[in-house]
Amino acid sequence: MYLSLNVDIDFKVNSLSDLTKFKQIMEHMKMKINKSKIAEELGVDRRTVDKYLNGFIPKRTRKKSSKIDEYYEVIAALLSEDSKQVFYYRRVLWQYLKDNHGLECGASTFRAYIARTPEFNAYFTEDKRIASPKGTVRFETPPGKQAQLDWKENILYETKDGEQVEINVAALILSTSRIRTFHMSISKSQSTLFSFLTEAFEAFGGVPAELLTDNMRTVMDEARTELVCQH
Repeated sequence: MYLSLNVDIDFKVNSLSDLTKFKQIMEHMKMKINKSKIAEELGVDRRTVDKYLNGFIPKRTRKKSSKIDEYYEVIAALLSEDSKQVFYYRRVLWQYLKDNHGLECGASTFRAYIARTPEFNAYFTEDKRIASPKGTVRFETPPGKQAQLDWKENILYETKDGEQVEINVAALILSTSRIRTFHMSISKSQSTLFSFLTEAFEAFGGVPAELLTDNMRTVMDEARTELVCQH
């Protein structure tokens, strides 16, 4: 009697999930499995190897959904190519969703959500707008309503003499007209920032009703989780 077996002997064990098939191959070839050697190579306990050889399948962990997921389409529209508004800061987007769509989460939670959603994170880190979905949401603020403030700290700069110094750049952007002004300084003190704001408001000829910032230590006398400066 001739018996033909179709056995794949070109097989490599890369993980515990490969052990069930490996056992079938070894049984066909009537070869003994060195469980201790496998455990050593995979960096696990010998009992774990034995469990997987006997067909153990781990339960798949369900990916925990975020309550922000229900706002995905709204966020996608706001960050789309057709959206009129440019969101320079994640905090401004977070504040808009809270004010207009009932979003209930902290700014830090929202930033973490944006960071782990590639298409949204690319908008802020790579200046990439996402493809426009249907029903684009327009974000508009009336004149004099709002300005966005950012403070880029500790930027390493090399002088023509080869000396390296740290500089700080404050940026103020009017949300409606998109007019912006910048201030570069070696100091990053609160008085320096407030002096810049005073000069900027004088140049603009007015003060916006709202000043939206990120969680900037420079504008706080005491640490707070959320901050919106209103004037």
